[in-house]
Amino acid sequence: MLDEPTNHLDIETLTWLESYLRSYPGAVLVVSHDRYFLDALVQGIYEIERNACRRYTGNYSKYVQTKQAEYEINLKHYEKQQEQITKMEDFIQRNLARASTTKRAQSRRKALEKMERLDKPLGDLKKASFSFEVDKPSGKEVLDAEQLSVSFDGHTPLFENVNLKLTRGETVALIGPNGIGKSTLLKVLTGEQQAFRGSYRWGANVSIGFYDQEQAQLNPANTVLEEVWSAYPHLEEARIRTVLGNFLFSGEDVLTKVSALSGGERARVALAKLMLLNANVLILDEPTNHLDLFSKEVLEASLMDYEGTLLFISHDRYFLNKMAERIVELAPDGATVYLGNYDDYVEKKAELSEQKAAEKLEQSQPKSGQAEAAAPPGPNRYEADKLAKREERSRQRKLEQLEQDIASLEQQIASLEEELTLPEVYNNYVLVQEKNDQLEQLRSRLEPLFEEWESYME
Repeated sequence: MLDEPTNHLDIETLTWLESYLRSYPGAVLVVSHDRYFLDALVQGIYEIERNACRRYTGNYSKYVQTKQAEYEINLKHYEKQQEQITKMEDFIQRNLARASTTKRAQSRRKALEKMERLDKPLGDLKKASFSFEVDKPSGKEVLDAEQLSVSFDGHTPLFENVNLKLTRGETVALIGPNGIGKSTLLKVLTGEQQAFRGSYRWGANVSIGFYDQEQAQLNPANTVLEEVWSAYPHLEEARIRTVLGNFLFSGEDVLTKVSALSGGERARVALAKLMLLNANVLILDEPTNHLDLFSKEVLEASLMDYEGTLLFISHDRYFLNKMAERIVELAPDGATVYLGNYDDYVEKKAELSEQKAAEKLEQSQPKSGQAEAAAPPGPNRYEADKLAKREERSRQRKLEQLEQDIASLEQQIASLEEELTLPEVYNNYVLVQEKNDQLEQLRSRLEPLFEEWESYME
């Protein structure tokens, strides 16, 4: 039984943990907000919401699809019943007083009274709602850092020779193992700590907003309202309360002491202060730590709409996949840049590892005229192997996507077929026709997916 096992782990350790748990022979019960971890590991999800517990089969992505599909089906059932109730009530009102139709109207009224009324399906729980805006844009060149080095003892560097450039509008992720100095590098760039060697220069019109994962800038003695209002005393109380309401602090919640808040609540207070800053450069240190799944999704959506420049540290691979346009991997001897998101980074690292292994194997093989004549040149062989492996990875990814799409359609078909067995459906010709039309559409979409899947399996 694991309670948030991925919190504070670096990516290398996360990958090891997933591999270990997948091969673990026993059962695993886990509480987690790590969506990448849930997708890679779990086969079923129990959701506790509104004092009820519900099981969903599959991983996190399947849970999201199934929950949305069920909500839409239940909403259609509710709307259909409401339409039927309205028609019955209208018929009763028009015909109850007529002698020729009174009996029919009374019969309809009895049927209406006996009807088991559906409750309107409840949507998602209330989510935080916010957006990051920019007062004025920065210059095109945002940051130029050269040969940065940090040392705590003045002799042994934590890291050195780090070069980093940012241009306006970029979204860049900083990753690396725990203890390598990622947070320290951000503190150097924000002026909270001195560099041992090297230099950095911020561009014209740059205004920086910094999110500290420790939330050290929050005063535990303040209430939530005091904490935000003291940072922006020129704003009216109503405006501060409105902002806090968007971050799910309403009514008496704003009078809670910061010291009494949970990790997720403290994170929302820090994000509220950051949002009001309207900075054109955001530097975020583990922004998704302590946030629940809904809050993570809202944060992602707001940052994707952000028009400024974003530099962030994260071990949240789902977040990295959604947000990163470039990944900078920090190491003791410098930083390596990879274009794309986390999946692109993993693929590139695998290619580089394969290349090194091929070169090492080639160097270890004895050279002879006969061998050289019999075998193609090393680089050509390596390129062919690399291409074949890339195509295989692409095939596997396509297969996985097809299997997910097929499973989703099959789930929708099964739900519709189950609905057709309900008395309130099969006794209603119009509703039966509607359900059958939906079934035909889904089945017509399923057949080509199966054909494509079979072609990839050959």
